[in-house]
Amino acid sequence: MQLIAYVIRAISALNTGLGRLFSLFSLGIVVACFSVVVLRYGFRTGSLPMQDLYVWLNGMMFMGIAGYALRRNSHVRVDVFYRDMSARTKALVDMFGCLFFIAPFLAVIWIWGFPYVRRSWGIWEGSPNYGGLPGFYILKSFLLVFVVTVGLQALAIFLRGVLVLAHREDLLPQKLRYEDEAA
Repeated sequence: MQLIAYVIRAISALNTGLGRLFSLFSLGIVVACFSVVVLRYGFRTGSLPMQDLYVWLNGMMFMGIAGYALRRNSHVRVDVFYRDMSARTKALVDMFGCLFFIAPFLAVIWIWGFPYVRRSWGIWEGSPNYGGLPGFYILKSFLLVFVVTVGLQALAIFLRGVLVLAHREDLLPQKLRYEDEAA
């Protein structure tokens, strides 16, 4: 059980670190977008690479922080029933969701996305916009980053459910436990 708690903490720490790192991309998005607007309306010129940059940073940020959002329970959820459930029932619901919703969804993305990303790396794909940034394959790789980070966090959620059902949630720090409001 100690090992399970360690794995949960490690995955959560990884996704927290990645979430904080990729959230910094928002500053780059604002700066790049502001620069494009100033260039366009202030100097009557454009920069396609800058336009690519803020769109790509946006895609990388959201794909990169998806696991962090799942860790923080920031995804959309119908909370009408869930919030009043006991910790054990929440654990069962979360475990079910990880097995029957998240895992198949991620499997489909990986199965269809991996060849797509591999092909992009194989040809060193650049921007689809003429004169845009090189390195489009890096942006496409974030599809797999999404699968890995969300998959790891789903594993952590499933394992947390195992600890709750085994009455060992005490092995986790308070911030990773269920708030048992119904009990």
